[in-house]
Amino acid sequence: MTKEIKKKSKLRKYIEMEKVLYKKDDKIAYLFSLPYVLLFLTFIVIPIILAIYLSFTTFDLVSFPSFNGFNNYIYLLTSDEEFMKYILPNTIKFAIIVGPGGYALSFVMAWALAQLPHKLRTVLAIVLYSPSLTAGVTMTVVWKVFFAGDQSGYLNAILLQLGMIVEPISFLQSPDFLFTIMIIVALWGSMGIGFLAMLAGILNIDQELYEAAAIDGMKNRFQEVFFITIPSMKPQMLFGAVMAIVGTFSAGALGVSLSGSNPTPNYAGSLIVNHIEDYGFIRYDMGYAAALSLVLLLIIYFFSRLSWRFFGEKD
Repeated sequence: MTKEIKKKSKLRKYIEMEKVLYKKDDKIAYLFSLPYVLLFLTFIVIPIILAIYLSFTTFDLVSFPSFNGFNNYIYLLTSDEEFMKYILPNTIKFAIIVGPGGYALSFVMAWALAQLPHKLRTVLAIVLYSPSLTAGVTMTVVWKVFFAGDQSGYLNAILLQLGMIVEPISFLQSPDFLFTIMIIVALWGSMGIGFLAMLAGILNIDQELYEAAAIDGMKNRFQEVFFITIPSMKPQMLFGAVMAIVGTFSAGALGVSLSGSNPTPNYAGSLIVNHIEDYGFIRYDMGYAAALSLVLLLIIYFFSRLSWRFFGEKD
């Protein structure tokens, strides 16, 4: 009995010592996470709370915000003709085309690069990733020159030489062409951080899975992609999907940079972000701009949760 009592007392002391050590480890962990928590609160949580508050007010950046209830949201749904007629349809079309299109393109290119030797893969990955880093500069230097509305524009020069047009077309000022050009440029620059995450995910898949599948009778690469590659890299697929959703819905500078005006000609290339900037920094109606930003936040959250349903882990 005395031996058992001694063993139990030692076990209790050991458990108590472990609890003390765990508490110390917890304090150190909290200390290291404190900078991130402070930055997250400062730049994410507090602005969202302020946006929610301002969305129920009238605020012109000069006088103190005055509460107006749901007037901003009522105006959004009933009286904002530009939003319902141009902004919302443009945003949805842009998101449907560029979001899944850029996401699928990123995965296809990442999978194709994974089949190449290391050195060649590294060079091509840098080449494909670089447009997302220099999108603003390249858009100004290359795309605006390519689609320039006079004879110096590359596309106009080619069409004139081929005899397909009689006089230059102002592509970037035309509501008929601006939205299509935005999609082309957005897809061209879609190889961002999500593309690199997918490439890393494919390269880290255990090659023994493919060997075992070949022994079990898997016949082609198409089956490998759908039954091994994608299920084995769900975290990277989820990350890429979220980045594509956020990037697509928050793309606002594209149409403004190409056309040189906000709003764009006949609202042809205007998205929700442009509408927020229009009301917030041009018309100085920050209350209504906050309501628009909250709607955009809810849309991004909805599609992010939808992506989680497809690629998230239940654990």
